[in-house]
Amino acid sequence: MSAAALEARGLVAGFADSDVLKDVTLSVQPSQITALIGPSGCGKSTLLRCFNRMNDHLSGFFHRGELLVDGRDAYDPAWALEELRFKVGMVFQKANPFPLSIRDNVLFGPAIAGMDDRTLLDGILKSSLERANLWGEVKDRLDDSALGLSGGQQQRLCIARALASFPDILLLDEPASALDPIATAKLEETIMELAAEVTVLLVTHNLLQAARVAHRTAFLYLGRLVEEGPTTQLFEAPRERLTEEYITGRFG
Repeated sequence: MSAAALEARGLVAGFADSDVLKDVTLSVQPSQITALIGPSGCGKSTLLRCFNRMNDHLSGFFHRGELLVDGRDAYDPAWALEELRFKVGMVFQKANPFPLSIRDNVLFGPAIAGMDDRTLLDGILKSSLERANLWGEVKDRLDDSALGLSGGQQQRLCIARALASFPDILLLDEPASALDPIATAKLEETIMELAAEVTVLLVTHNLLQAARVAHRTAFLYLGRLVEEGPTTQLFEAPRERLTEEYITGRFG
């Protein structure tokens, strides 16, 4: 295996006096989709958010152990948080377009970075929307409000917005949970195409979704990593009895 894009080593994390993650060690390989599965409350989203330090904004958050992004300590004091988050983009469970035009949503990151070359920005706009499988649907209304898009389009817009900052890694926190089957299929197509360019870490409650899109899958239960491996192997021949019971629907 090549060097990990993301890595947790002996990670303990939680809030106040409650441990959510308990001694988690996980490597996420580059240019692949890795799915995090497990029942509600098992620590999937907490683990995901550790990698771009989104948990730091939540009251009482603490962590021990190592968190590495491309081999670099995510808490390296010389690494500006904004720089880390440009490298590690994130799309949330609920689509959160800004009350701005489609154009200004996508170009929000480059604007913050001070980019003002119109030709360059137009290129970023088009390529980001194309990569998010949205260009053909919105190219004639780029100056319309993003709030007028459908739910599935809004979620793909949020992916385009993240891609416009040229991340190496994309964190997706149940991005299809509020979408209908048609919009979910379109989003999954987008995610699979992106894996050729970026590393994707995906939290999903949908086991079929993990089976469809992920190269590797990690199963968490009660804050512990039970099993991780190639998705086909984990679903068809899990090593751990607990994994088998979860994926066959005996609990969760």
